[in-house]
Amino acid sequence: MTTGVRTTGVRATGVRATARIVARADGRGGTALPVLDGDGPLALRRTRAHGDEARVMLVGAMSGPLGGDHFAVEAEVGEGARLHLASAAATIALPGQAKGEARYDVRIVVADGGELRWLPEQLICAQGSELYVGTRVDLAPGARLVFREEQVLGRFGEEPGRLGSRLTVRVGGRVVLDQELACGPGAPGGWDGPAVLAGHRAVGQLVVVRPEFADAPVEARLLGEGAALVPLAGPAALVTAVAPDALRLRRVLDEALTALEPTRGV
Repeated sequence: MTTGVRTTGVRATGVRATARIVARADGRGGTALPVLDGDGPLALRRTRAHGDEARVMLVGAMSGPLGGDHFAVEAEVGEGARLHLASAAATIALPGQAKGEARYDVRIVVADGGELRWLPEQLICAQGSELYVGTRVDLAPGARLVFREEQVLGRFGEEPGRLGSRLTVRVGGRVVLDQELACGPGAPGGWDGPAVLAGHRAVGQLVVVRPEFADAPVEARLLGEGAALVPLAGPAALVTAVAPDALRLRRVLDEALTALEPTRGV
């Protein structure tokens, strides 16, 4: 396993940093991490394994992302490997001295028989911040995924920053989900209206991919006020939710995950 912190590129346009994780079956019923490498603001720490599942914690070593920063996290899970990724704290997008929006890119690849549980803490867009989040997930037909995304518009008592995000999920090269969201100052009109956030400050989604869903797709249904479960094309399900705050959003998504994985939970 290689670990380390490379020199982070600091330019007039902001900081560029990348964290990379590669998980492989170790041949003994567990999961090895031959690559666990993070730049300064994106430190990675291996934590205690859970059965055959390797666990990694993403630790923010600096504030940000700030205006002009470009952060990226890349995760690759090989055949038969299992990886659980969490974060030590919420990520807070802040205004910075550099001009331009900040970017946070996530790239995920999972092979047949591999499994990734992507369960970081919330992303908070503070007042005055500008952030674009781009996530691309590529799964083999026999891969498994639990992917949670939670976004909070502004800290307590403040107006939100501007947030744009796009999430694309492919299974066996076929797109099962491709959606975009824009919120906050400068976003297209209506983002806070009844058809989108309806005045809520927290928005999130849960994508669960399991081969069993191909033959037995989930049934579309409401999950209480402000949340819904729908089947996606192929072996996937999507939960979308809005809530007044991060705590209630997490509660809804946790309950949804328990319903989709009754033998495992979070």
